[in-house]
Amino acid sequence: MKITVVGSGYVGLVSGACLSDVGHIVTCVDNNKNKIDMLNRGEMPIFEKGLKELVENNVEDGRLFFTTDIKKATEDAQVIFIAVGTPPDEDGSADLQYVLAVAKDIGKYMNGYKVVVDKSTVPVGTADHVKSTISEVLKERKANYDFDVVSNPEFLKEGVAIDDFMKPDRVVIGAESDRAKKLMHEVYSAFTFQHDRIIFMGIRSAEMTKYAANAMLATKISFMNEISRLCEEVDADVEDVRTGIGSDHRIGYSFIYPGIGYGGSCFPKDVKALIKIAHKHNSTAKILESVEEVNEEQKLVMVTKIKNHFGEDLNGKLFTLWGLSFKPMTDDMREAPSQVIIHELIQRGAKIQAYDPEAMKEAKRIFVDNPNITYFDDQYSALKDANALILITEWRQFRMPDFEKMNSLLKEKVIFDGRNQYEPDQMKELGYICGSSREQPSVGLKALGIKAIVAKSFSRIFYRSATNQGLLLIESPEAVECYSNGDKVEVDEKKGLIKVGDKEIFFPPLPEQMQDIINEGGLLLHIKNKLVDE
Repeated sequence: MKITVVGSGYVGLVSGACLSDVGHIVTCVDNNKNKIDMLNRGEMPIFEKGLKELVENNVEDGRLFFTTDIKKATEDAQVIFIAVGTPPDEDGSADLQYVLAVAKDIGKYMNGYKVVVDKSTVPVGTADHVKSTISEVLKERKANYDFDVVSNPEFLKEGVAIDDFMKPDRVVIGAESDRAKKLMHEVYSAFTFQHDRIIFMGIRSAEMTKYAANAMLATKISFMNEISRLCEEVDADVEDVRTGIGSDHRIGYSFIYPGIGYGGSCFPKDVKALIKIAHKHNSTAKILESVEEVNEEQKLVMVTKIKNHFGEDLNGKLFTLWGLSFKPMTDDMREAPSQVIIHELIQRGAKIQAYDPEAMKEAKRIFVDNPNITYFDDQYSALKDANALILITEWRQFRMPDFEKMNSLLKEKVIFDGRNQYEPDQMKELGYICGSSREQPSVGLKALGIKAIVAKSFSRIFYRSATNQGLLLIESPEAVECYSNGDKVEVDEKKGLIKVGDKEIFFPPLPEQMQDIINEGGLLLHIKNKLVDE
């Protein structure tokens, strides 16, 4: 089948390459001549795993073409995909000017029956606008050609987009006529022949499905980030909580990893657009508004942790950022948390040393000639003399770094883990201060010189963390009732005695092994000493 894809950005290029790979003759059209020239030279305007090879193979085999000639591409095609950008307008709603401009071109050059496919993420009702736009142009031409407008939203994840297209969970198609449905089934039959995953529905339902899917995933991310913050307040381990809820098959593990907020070209834009759609139709979007608010706050949580450690004034401080893209396996920095964090740190006087496997070129474009940012060719060079490492993007190469090598490069052994990649206990054993959504307050308490804590009770996670740090914990509701702020409290763990002024409260003495753990500075040091003795 002859297919034209208008728009050679992320969605258009991946779609065109994948469609050509199963035998369709595909022409990708773009009005950006520089981009088309790049593609014809075999250069990719975006980074996506496997895309360059896929494009090269299909160009070589004569199934994939790139052009700026919208007229010929429209005339030759049976099916025309519209895959142009729908950037947010000033009020957050989707800007349809590029979609409707393509619709006008289609109406101007079509020469027979066509199926026009909205592949771009568009508000509910856009297909009607596309249809009326094409009809108006045909009327001006005094031409009478049949055509159908179809909604076929994309569900591609950057970094694994080719796999997503080739092995889709589902193919959603909003179509009205049997003729359009038949052609669309032919377009996708090669991708779904083992399991028919094509779902036909009404056009407006298909348009809504895309927004609803992205909004649901964004909601899961913001929900987990809010739970992560709450875990810090109540002294719970968010990783334990994540495992506990993710093992429920009704919830699952996908998109419940706490971090520093979502970014990219889809979630921020689509959540905002869906909120505007709701307001436009006099409906509420309270959950989505909260999702958006939590996400913006989450991007600043890391900055707050850094300020809490180093102080409000960061003049003279040097921070290393590992990762700049909004997620691994892409160079996309649109709405990336790294942009917010870099801006906030520089505003407070800090300087940045940055490394990302793929997004360096994009970062240099965004922060053009910024004297406060230095870029490095490898992750370790970027660490030299830094006051702290900030992990932004969970690239695979950052998961198991050479900590000994890092020790010789970092000025201070401080890591702010924005993706919960490193085990806090391991970091403490290696001598690092590790600020993540799993950090335990026992580290800070010990740093303040506190040696013992008396309370009515302790949570399991705090008890474990405090023991690892060598803090003495005593559960005694009676003692707590006896003292007030400013009172002197004496503790004798060997005798099991707490003295508050003239009052004496007894508790079960600590076992000798537990006393050794506390006196030697914690469980890890105690184990090390035991191993040395043996």
